[in-house]
Amino acid sequence: MLRFLTAGESHGPQLTVIIEGLPAGLPLQAERIDLDLGRRQGGYGRGARMRLESDRVQILAGVRFGETLGSPVALAVANRDWPNWELRMSAAPGRRPEAALTRVRPGHADLAGVLKYDRADARDILERASARETAARVAAGAVAKALLDPFRVQVGSWVERIGTATARRLGGTPEALARAAEGSDVRCPDRTAGAAMRRAIDRAAAAGDTLGGVFAVAAWGLPVGLGSHVHWDRRLDARLAAALMSIPAIKGVEVGEGFAAATRPGSTVHDAILYRRGQGFRRATNRAGGLEGGMTTGEPLWLRAAMKPIATLRRPLRSVDLASKRSVSAAVERADVCAVPAAAVVGEAVVALELARAWQEKFGGDSLAEMRANWRQYLRRLARR
Repeated sequence: MLRFLTAGESHGPQLTVIIEGLPAGLPLQAERIDLDLGRRQGGYGRGARMRLESDRVQILAGVRFGETLGSPVALAVANRDWPNWELRMSAAPGRRPEAALTRVRPGHADLAGVLKYDRADARDILERASARETAARVAAGAVAKALLDPFRVQVGSWVERIGTATARRLGGTPEALARAAEGSDVRCPDRTAGAAMRRAIDRAAAAGDTLGGVFAVAAWGLPVGLGSHVHWDRRLDARLAAALMSIPAIKGVEVGEGFAAATRPGSTVHDAILYRRGQGFRRATNRAGGLEGGMTTGEPLWLRAAMKPIATLRRPLRSVDLASKRSVSAAVERADVCAVPAAAVVGEAVVALELARAWQEKFGGDSLAEMRANWRQYLRRLARR
């Protein structure tokens, strides 16, 4: 089974990723992972941290001469700000060199975390809860994309809304939309809407406020039958939704037409099934977003995620001091005005990871060659139906 773990704090020495279950013989180079790490750091509305960091991955284990070995792959992404935090984040026993952070921030994990884990310093919670951890998941997601590449499966993303600025003229294939988004600093394929999104971010920045939005993640080239209907935890739509909801600040996920489908009659929601000899089964439309019964249909996968505004505000909300219990202004950490474009890249990563897991479950194989053989045999069987 393909699985991964991440470790590390926002201002610790590094983020660490271990990925287990990759087949041997998979081409993998650090430069490929670095491309996605750079995409995560871009986007209009990012804060000072992104100007400080320049994320690069180091492959520590599981790869030799550019190919995976079948053993666990270990990756590291260094935090360049670590020298400025070495005393405050030291793993060695001793006295803390600064006062505890006790002005917990609304909208963050601070208060729930200190109460759950019985800590007196909110930094013990916020360092791991920080969205900085998503850099590790983007690195892992780039490896997952490398696994899907030989099978012509691609994953892309774009932004559809920031605040009230919404893209309304999004036509074309998911591949075309994702490609167009790469040329936009808000990852929006609609130039007019992109300009409105930048203006909205500027207004929020001037007001000391933040903005959320909606991004889409799509995958194309998928065969019928990834996932399963037989158990709740094997349904691919549920797994994908959980993966997207695990990204900090994501508050809603929809597949295909999602919530809009709830307002329409069934005759305008479900996708008619067609058959053509030599081409097999296909759908007349793709309102289901490429998933039915917890399994892929062979149509492009379409997902959307709603991101709340970033909770750290330059004009902080009211809070309570953990030690004195007095009313205070919440603490302020470095933060972005808007991170929706970056969250879209993180969305790609977690979707790719879940698809790679489903791919390994379906086609197995200790080597890439064995996995390819299993995949080809499955496609031949489908072609005979």
